[in-house]
Amino acid sequence: MSQDVFVIGMDYGTDSVRSVLVNANTGEEVSNVVFEYPRWKAGKFCDPANNQFRQHPLDYMEGLEYTIKEAVRQAPAGIEERIKAIAVDTTGSTPVAVDKSGTPLSLKQDFEENPNAMFILWKDHTAVKEAGEINLLARSWGGVDYTQYEGGIYSSEWFWAKILHILRVDEKIRRAAWSWAEHCDWIPALLTGVQDVIFMKRGRCSAGHKAMWHESWGGLPSEEFLIKLDPLLTGLRERLYEKTETSDASAGTLTKEWAERLGLKQDVVVSVGAFDAHMGAVGGGAKPFYLTKIVGTSTCDVLTAPMEQFGEKLVSGICGQVNGSVIPGMLGMEAGQSAFGDIYAWFKQVLMYPVEQIIGSSALMDAETRDKLIAETSERLIPELTEAANRVSIDESGIVALDWMNGRRTPDANQLLKGAITGLNLGSDAPKIFRALVEATAFGARKIVDRFIDEGVPIEGVIALGGIPKKSPFVMQVLADVLNRPILVTRSEQACALGAAMFAATAAGIYPSVEAAQDAISSGFEHEYHPNPENSKKYETLYHQYSRLGAFIEKETLS
Repeated sequence: MSQDVFVIGMDYGTDSVRSVLVNANTGEEVSNVVFEYPRWKAGKFCDPANNQFRQHPLDYMEGLEYTIKEAVRQAPAGIEERIKAIAVDTTGSTPVAVDKSGTPLSLKQDFEENPNAMFILWKDHTAVKEAGEINLLARSWGGVDYTQYEGGIYSSEWFWAKILHILRVDEKIRRAAWSWAEHCDWIPALLTGVQDVIFMKRGRCSAGHKAMWHESWGGLPSEEFLIKLDPLLTGLRERLYEKTETSDASAGTLTKEWAERLGLKQDVVVSVGAFDAHMGAVGGGAKPFYLTKIVGTSTCDVLTAPMEQFGEKLVSGICGQVNGSVIPGMLGMEAGQSAFGDIYAWFKQVLMYPVEQIIGSSALMDAETRDKLIAETSERLIPELTEAANRVSIDESGIVALDWMNGRRTPDANQLLKGAITGLNLGSDAPKIFRALVEATAFGARKIVDRFIDEGVPIEGVIALGGIPKKSPFVMQVLADVLNRPILVTRSEQACALGAAMFAATAAGIYPSVEAAQDAISSGFEHEYHPNPENSKKYETLYHQYSRLGAFIEKETLS
């Protein structure tokens, strides 16, 4: 280890940020540290009933400093002298209004408590109306359809829809916002001391998948299009960006201030940022035509293909296709589900209501016992449901569920859609309903696979990473059975941060390419799930029922 060099991969998730210190020569994960966002955990700036989810930049900054310092503290003494680079991935699209210096408005006086000045988290759906207007105009204005490389449908989860919504509803933000930045672009800019937002390096990943950026029309959508969408967007395009960078490029080195705050050398390279799923796909072992599924609260599905074969192929209904968004020089395609683990968490919350309300106020026991009982029930609920659901045969319950509790991301984004549970009777108990919800999330995953294949994009294998693939054999076996495909599970528990470390090593020049870094640092796979042929045959019937239910719900929603 004495001659080895090290890099740090940072993974900003929905609830927390994690920093992983990696030996760039061997791929050994030396230490990793998690920081939960305190303001987010307290529910500040969010209104779930109205699909508003916002995060304060102080959560991000405090997590940045704590996790890196702690990861270094846990490592062997003197290792900070041999740390060469940092790379950052984040959720997205998670934009924020900034002033001319690139500072988020929520870090400025008078905006510290304004939710509209916060980072607008990926799952914020307050901009459904604006997304609909973008889709309508893109098809009708007579010029370029700027959604064509976004799967043909723009989502309320993405950059322009969110910006327009905030500009419309908050005059104070409208007057103060000079420009806007994605979370994955802002952290590198913060670390490298960008003083003017025009010099902030913008990642190809976020720009191409969420902001309708494409080289063929000179970058972002034209000023004419944006003004037709809403005059409030006048002049914003020139205060954003034209060029983008892939994440193997350097965004600069640490400022003196941040080097001192983190206890690192000032020559540490910071790479251009990207979204968690895209760096996670690299960390998880992505290779051409392998669908890499990052499975957690939601899913993000990433597929790469050679540009010369599929660079001009338009795939409808996905979350974009971008040259270099995953691996430089390769076409990166993204899809995903708006809710996966979140659906199981929702069902748990439903079942926990009487526990929390009745036991929580019971006079039959003391407060400490009540709290311990509630905590134990909460901890054991999903494992117990899983065990019981696994004993329910596939065709026993007659229940079919629809996994659109948070709308539908792909295929064909529509955040107005709602979930459903059908086929209930007086014998429908919690394990049967839970099994139907698990099957629904697997059917949603099957829809994505089918869309790629229907569009002529082959899928030669499936790779899974994230919390659920590591923790739930039941869910993963159902998924393998429904897809009727083997699923490889990545060994690393921190595949997104590990992928970021690979980009850090490339940006620092330790490896000549992301592929070379991937070969050297990859953790490999720990398990492979194989479909049960009998189960897969039964699921074909249920899948068609799921599809008919989805068609009915969508028709009713549209009407």
